[in-house]
Amino acid sequence: MDDAKVAELKKFIDGCKSNPSLLHNPSLAFFKSYLLSLGARLPAEPKTEKVADNMSERSDAKGADLSREDEDEIIESDIELDNNDVVEPDNDPPQKMGDSSAEVTEDQRDAAQVAKSEAMDSISEGKLDDAEDKLTEAIVLNPHSAILYATRASVFIKLKKPNAAIRDADTALQINPDSAKGYKIRGMARAMLGLWEEAASDLHVASKIDYDEEIQMALKKVEPNARKIEEHRRKYERLRKQREQKRAELKKKQQAEAQVQESSSSLKDGQVIGIHSVGELDKLLSAASKTSRLAVLYFTATWCGPCRFIGPHFTSLAEKYPTVVFLKVDIDEATDAAARWNISSVPTFFFIKNSKEVDSLLGADKNALERKVAQHASSP
Repeated sequence: MDDAKVAELKKFIDGCKSNPSLLHNPSLAFFKSYLLSLGARLPAEPKTEKVADNMSERSDAKGADLSREDEDEIIESDIELDNNDVVEPDNDPPQKMGDSSAEVTEDQRDAAQVAKSEAMDSISEGKLDDAEDKLTEAIVLNPHSAILYATRASVFIKLKKPNAAIRDADTALQINPDSAKGYKIRGMARAMLGLWEEAASDLHVASKIDYDEEIQMALKKVEPNARKIEEHRRKYERLRKQREQKRAELKKKQQAEAQVQESSSSLKDGQVIGIHSVGELDKLLSAASKTSRLAVLYFTATWCGPCRFIGPHFTSLAEKYPTVVFLKVDIDEATDAAARWNISSVPTFFFIKNSKEVDSLLGADKNALERKVAQHASSP
């Protein structure tokens, strides 16, 4: 593990030390289960009280900026769960296990069966400690028997030692991954620890392998809590997704506004802008489109008499219609622009809106020019 991940893990552990109740967060159930399976002692879960969801709605306010949105964290409400049968975790040293590498003789198997039979008698008489001892004896004699571990796990359930039961159930499932009893007992043990989702998962697997009434009764207790946790998780995942979507939309809006602002700054209100290349022309036409403004493109030449006649009027129109972008192109200077627009005579005018040519005018007709400017400047 690299240093950065170790540092993050240390920071998380420090947080748990300062606020142990973090370990009861449903999202950390897997970590809590791991700690309990090692025999760790955890502080009791605080009594849950129904509190109103405290969701920040400020991001919906008009004009909210991205930095303010980042400050609006989602505060999860508590979940009302039925924890009446949840017990304090057992923190005894791990129980004795058999040697999984040992070879077992027939005599040992027979002796293990005798010990198991005696254990079952003790269970029926309510002598659970004696039953645990007899099953441990049987496990040592035959450490390859999944049913022996699962049976001792059931005794630990009766003794209210869920962590010990989980260790035995895990071993039973390592030996036999299809052990219905292993899944059932582990599910019941996890329910005793308040690990509702994990418990429901184990019990469902057990019911598929070998259904019985005990599993059904356990599921009736476990499933309502597991569903509440799942619904809670989905709810806040949905809210977080909505928040991220709002952030993305706000960021996109800000970027668009910035582009409009940048485009507007390149346009000179009330003035005619001289064009010297096709690249410059494309940039200004794009800026006009982003700001939803009409652009009037005027192709001219210094040697053109009609151009000298219409030129001052074009300038006066720029002053009269400051929200319209007036662009002037000398065909002898910006030859690439003239070629792009296929100019064969001057003066020629093009009216561009939203990057589309909406009209044109050939010749020095002052009245027609102003009429077209007024028409297209006011149209959507």
